[in-house]
Parts: sequence; structure tokens; C-alpha cells
Amino acid sequence: MPKVGMEPVRRQQLIDATIEVVAEVGLKSATINLISRKAGMSSGIISHYFGGKQALIEASVRYLVSRLTMTTPLPNPKDRLMAIVELNFSAVQQADSSTKTWLSFWGQSMHDANLYRLQEVNKKRLVSNLRYSYKQLLSNEQACEEAEITAALIDGFWLRCALSGAQPDSFEAAKRRIKKYISAVLEHNGVDE
Repeated sequence: MPKVGMEPVRRQQLIDATIEVVAEVGLKSATINLISRKAGMSSGIISHYFGGKQALIEASVRYLVSRLTMTTPLPNPKDRLMAIVELNFSAVQQADSSTKTWLSFWGQSMHDANLYRLQEVNKKRLVSNLRYSYKQLLSNEQACEEAEITAALIDGFWLRCALSGAQPDSFEAAKRRIKKYISAVLEHNGVDE
């Protein structure tokens, strides 16, 4: 008989194991047996908690996306913009297992409708959060354009860093460059610090 309250713990253990296995062997080669072995559980537990590998993969991606959410609201829009950059380059997002899982996910999302939907939700969330903050500082048209550009900078620099071996220094340099860009845009538009 399962212990009461163990489901969230077991689900998280399986998500963590999935991220590790995908980092080790890639999304296509991540089998139920490898994941359950990594988690130290029977392979049937994945079906019990998730219904199958696909749902577990999607839950793992949603977990990584959830790590991009601010827990503390920031009233200052410029601070929010800078916090969005920080979140996207946080230690969790720089971890080798996270970078490899994101890269596998992005590659597979071009061939899997459910993963593509999750990628679109993540992309729209990033642009929407940036646009919300920019709109408090710039005209509507400028805010929309800068949100798209900043999102592209975040994704592009993150991808470049991840593909070059995920060195912490490269992630830090990328963060600085994106923040410098945001500051330059705001300064150019007469927004005070």
C-alpha cells in the first residue's frame, strides 16, 4: 500500500530522473526503463503516475518552464525586465542536465505536436512578460518590438552558451549583454534609472 503523501515526492523524483536521463542519452533514447532505474523505482510507476513516457516528458518540460517564473512580484518595470533575464540564466537553467534537456526538447518539438505546443506556450509567456514591463516604460509599438528582440536575445544567447559547453562565464557575459541592451533601449527612450 502506498504511503500517504508520497505521490508528489515520487512524481518529482521521476521528473528529476527524466531530466538526468535525457541529458545523458537524449530524448529519443530516454526509455522508461532507464528513467525508472535512474529514479530507483519500478518501470510501472511511470504509468501509474504519468500514464506513460510522453506525459512524463511533458511534465519534465513543464517543470523546467515553471522554474522560469518569478516568485516575488517586482513593482519596478525595469527591475522586472532584469529579473526575467536573471531567471532565464539562473543556475538551474545553466545546469548541464537542464541545458541538454532543453536542447533535446527544442529539437523534438519540431516533430511532436504536444512538445511544440509547450514550446509555443513558453515562447509566448516570455514575450508577454517582457512586453508587460516594456509597456510601462515605452509606447505600445516600441514595447511589442523590444519584447520580441529581447526574447530573441535571451533565447539566442542561451542557445549559444548551451551549445558551447555551458560555461558559467559565458552565461554571465550573456546576461550582462542583454541587460546592457535593455538599459540602452530605456536610456535612448528617456527612461530614468
